[in-house]
Amino acid sequence: MADTDTQQHSEPHHDEDVHDANYQAPPTKTIEEIMAADQEDESLRRYKEALLGAAQAEKIIVEPNDERKVIVKKLALVVEGRDDMELDLSGDISQLKKQLFVIKEGVQYRVRIDFIVQREIVHGLKYVQKTYRMGVPVDKMTHMVGSYPPKKEIQFYLTPPEEAPSGMVSRGTYSVSSVFTDDDKHIHLKWDWTFEIKKDWA
Repeated sequence: MADTDTQQHSEPHHDEDVHDANYQAPPTKTIEEIMAADQEDESLRRYKEALLGAAQAEKIIVEPNDERKVIVKKLALVVEGRDDMELDLSGDISQLKKQLFVIKEGVQYRVRIDFIVQREIVHGLKYVQKTYRMGVPVDKMTHMVGSYPPKKEIQFYLTPPEEAPSGMVSRGTYSVSSVFTDDDKHIHLKWDWTFEIKKDWA
């Protein structure tokens, strides 16, 4: 992460920022096609059964009125010893910038993304976050989240620890543009949010 101060800025993610232009995603396969392949390989068959779980026996649909395969529900900032600071991503995401996270300078924190996968397996989920200070890009992080089968339960991804900036120059408000995408270049959700680095939590 990097510097800070107050202007909320939303700059669009360019496609090349989110996806490797030279990367070719493997062909998308349904759960039925995945299970039907390599039946003679016993160890691979058991691996796929363990990976897919209940999804191999039934079509898992958690929210019938939502056609999406990936439904992003929540973002949380996780700091050891403190309650998680959460953003609800299931409502009007245009209002998220009005909520301001306060982070104490220099602390270690993680970002947690809660999401639902339904209907089909999704391949190569990716979380991309770009951070701005006064409209100037100061940091970008990309996390390969992985492939996930449909489940009735909420699944989550927790980023490795990051250290918040510290020092007087770094204090202030940052704006963040986040994208949850995948190998097939589907944008499952794009949202903007803000946080403020302070000397203390108050």
